[in-house]
Amino acid sequence: MTRDERERRLRGVRLRATLVAVLAVAVALVVGGTALVLGLRTELSNDVRDAARARAAEVARVIEAGRGVPRPVVADPDEEFLQVLDADGDVVAASSNIAGRPALVPLAPGGNASVRVRLDEDPFLVVAVGARDRGRELVVLDGRTPAGVAEAVGTATRLLLIGVPVLLLLAAAATWTAVGRSVDRVARAERAQRRFVSDASHELRSPVAAVRQHAEVALAHPGRADARALAGTVLAEAVRMQRLVDDLLLLSRADESVLLRAGPQELDLDDLVLEEARRLRSAFGGLRVDAGGVGAARVSGDPEALGRLVCNLGENAARHARTRVALALADDGEGRVRLVVEDDGPGIAPADRERVFERFVRLDAARSRTAGGAGLGLAIVAEVAAAHGGSVSVGESALGGARFCVTLPSGERG
Repeated sequence: MTRDERERRLRGVRLRATLVAVLAVAVALVVGGTALVLGLRTELSNDVRDAARARAAEVARVIEAGRGVPRPVVADPDEEFLQVLDADGDVVAASSNIAGRPALVPLAPGGNASVRVRLDEDPFLVVAVGARDRGRELVVLDGRTPAGVAEAVGTATRLLLIGVPVLLLLAAAATWTAVGRSVDRVARAERAQRRFVSDASHELRSPVAAVRQHAEVALAHPGRADARALAGTVLAEAVRMQRLVDDLLLLSRADESVLLRAGPQELDLDDLVLEEARRLRSAFGGLRVDAGGVGAARVSGDPEALGRLVCNLGENAARHARTRVALALADDGEGRVRLVVEDDGPGIAPADRERVFERFVRLDAARSRTAGGAGLGLAIVAEVAAAHGGSVSVGESALGGARFCVTLPSGERG
């Protein structure tokens, strides 16, 4: 798949994800908005009905108190009317706004209905309440306009019609941005993975090619082949491949966050540092290795991974040092342990001090594989430090070369 095809595929994923998210939000908003409007209409209509029933019941109590049938009075003639009917449906009394009109709706006590009357053509919700006046059965009708209900429902509907598109636009923008960031991360991860595989393949190809070349020469000229030299070459390249494979596996574990798979252990980091100093003195005979600054320090972690961290820093300093490497270790008493490795080599330019911890990066001074390895040593240092809750930085050493400082949480228990 070409780069353009991958980019088109990722854009397609981004577009589809945005459309699905907007559709889901739209369905939720429409369903929720409809339920809100219907619920609001029902609740407000019930409030109007309850108010009408309460007013009719109040008039009925006055009638049943033996005071006769009063002339009903309403507070707002445009929004309410009252009628009192006898058993035959004749009007006994009525509020002034419907005086002289016949019964507006024939209702038995306790019934209700929504009817239209000739009061500005507005619909009224009418409630009936029974009353008894000296043995005579009466019905009190209270009618109220639900205009406030319609107005409130209309306002809510208009707000929803305005708000839903705005919310959909916001959801689309948020999803487009979030998915875009995720897609960018996926694209970067894919590029990093392809680069990693390419670099790993390239690094492994060299020792394999060297072994094959020497084996082919030995087979083509068996009489002139030096078995000891061939075995030495094969062994060196095998060790080189083993080291590279081990490094790749460690980085793979770091990527999967299983670097501490065996669980952290309490260990003396100074033992690892002093052992590395002895190894460097043996491996680099003409090199002065100063470990006088190594003090006692305990940490909690993976002994193998921390040993690789110390070894990689030591080898990196030894390969670039002219005459001297200095190792220092101390617990600051505030929960942090600091390991410092310095050399008197050419140092690292400020522009390269972040890049040096990237995978398969070899600076100009370490371009040859013999001198600079595969470019994974410092990347492993950074990964191991991060996995243990620490960090690593590089600066200029007082010796003239590079100064690497690893900070880790202390393992001392208070």
